[in-house]
Amino acid sequence: MPDSAEQLQRLYLAGFELQTFERYPKCIGVMRDNCVALLVPGVDGLQILGTPGWRMGEVMGVLTEREGGKVFQAKSEVVEATPERLLALQKFREELKGLLRAKS
Repeated sequence: MPDSAEQLQRLYLAGFELQTFERYPKCIGVMRDNCVALLVPGVDGLQILGTPGWRMGEVMGVLTEREGGKVFQAKSEVVEATPERLLALQKFREELKGLLRAKS
């Protein structure tokens, strides 16, 4: 089983910012380039909870469709999901998954 501390160190050294949230006391927030994911302990070390999204102030906007286009939405706040943001989110997700699976 991967060691959570080693996983967090790998993420930090790769330039990810780590943060805790009062709203999610059992999760660790991982951020970079305005992308954010929540990590939780699991049987195979830290795992991504749900789907990574876009940081919108103190909340995470989830990718959704609205009026025929893609947007990041957190309650009533909406941010356009531009091709650049979608690419940043894809790269973030892929690198995060790779670092969580990496062997120490």
